[in-house]
Amino acid sequence: MTAGRTSATSSGSPPRCATRTTFLYNTGPILTLDSPNWNRRQFYSVTRKDGRGRAQQLGRRLPCPPCNIGPLSTPDYNALADAAVQNLGSKRRVFAGQRAEGFYVDLGAIFDLLDPRPFADAHTTFGLNKFPQSGPGVNATKNLNVHTIALQVPVTDLTRSGWRGGDVNDPRATIGVWTTASRQRVRMLDTELNNTWSTGPYRQVSRLANPLFNEVIVPMGRKDFWNTQSPEGDARFAKFVAKPEVAGLLPGLFPGVFPNLDVLNKSGTPRADLLAILLTGIPAGLIPGFQNFTGKTQADLMRLNTAIPPSGQPSIFGLLDGDLAGFPNGRRVFDDVVAIELRAIAGATYALVDKNYTPDQAAAQVDDGVTPDDLDIPYLDRFPYLGVPHDGFTNPWT
Repeated sequence: MTAGRTSATSSGSPPRCATRTTFLYNTGPILTLDSPNWNRRQFYSVTRKDGRGRAQQLGRRLPCPPCNIGPLSTPDYNALADAAVQNLGSKRRVFAGQRAEGFYVDLGAIFDLLDPRPFADAHTTFGLNKFPQSGPGVNATKNLNVHTIALQVPVTDLTRSGWRGGDVNDPRATIGVWTTASRQRVRMLDTELNNTWSTGPYRQVSRLANPLFNEVIVPMGRKDFWNTQSPEGDARFAKFVAKPEVAGLLPGLFPGVFPNLDVLNKSGTPRADLLAILLTGIPAGLIPGFQNFTGKTQADLMRLNTAIPPSGQPSIFGLLDGDLAGFPNGRRVFDDVVAIELRAIAGATYALVDKNYTPDQAAAQVDDGVTPDDLDIPYLDRFPYLGVPHDGFTNPWT
């Protein structure tokens, strides 16, 4: 559960005279967040709403940094980004702006009929004459920037009744988190002022918690509906978790590689391991010293046991590699969520709920072949953690 909700809204504030006389985003170097050379400034507000619906505005008209344009326009981008980190009081901080993409995944291989490159030569080819060759993964998000809203808040802002303790098994230790994006229902074109306005009530158009839940678990025809709903109704999608499509495909696409998973699939037994990992959290007793159970209500939430300290030796494979502080206990930016979820779906976690089940050897090896080493800009070791964004002058993909 969460104790409240924090939202951010943004608004642009361009100098009218400048934007009517130049096409340029800036007319000279941007050295400060209030530079007169910058023609398209953007601001946002942050509001915290508690479980009773009481709202508290934590900040208003907070400045975003500019985009990282290039060495002439933003010669000291680090300074601009640092200046855009805003303190909200009570150990809360926020940043909203451009960062380097920190997510890594071989999308081309995954969506080419589920063909991870490290194992491509074991893939069936549907009668095609050209066979895929095994090789290293290709990071599809390399060289990209993302627009980021990063919040840092004390644990007591999130736990029930402001609890803060070290008992992993205390039910107050675990929180569940999801995000939504909403937009106003009506968009109006003002031909007299040559402007566009949005009006009307806000409607949720997207949500996210566990990575790849919408992309890989929810069927194509249900995605738009899923994006408009709250997690409390996710029991409607539990059947797609209990019998995931990817698990059913793996034995056929890789003949002889997943024989135990094939038997499990054909038995029709619901995947209690995946239902726990994705929809309720993992209850106590399955993994020594660990639980992130939020209750029987099935909901796609990012669950975090706040009593578990950061790992002194973190593994990108998180809980699967014995790192209790890693995904799916929360999600650190460097966690290899794609490999973890593929391995779980392939049966690597089913032995948690059925001690008689032996995972296929390949289940612990399924991987899309990319890691944080495939990022060209490293993470930061401080807030907001994602790396300095690529500048538009040197990076053709920005």
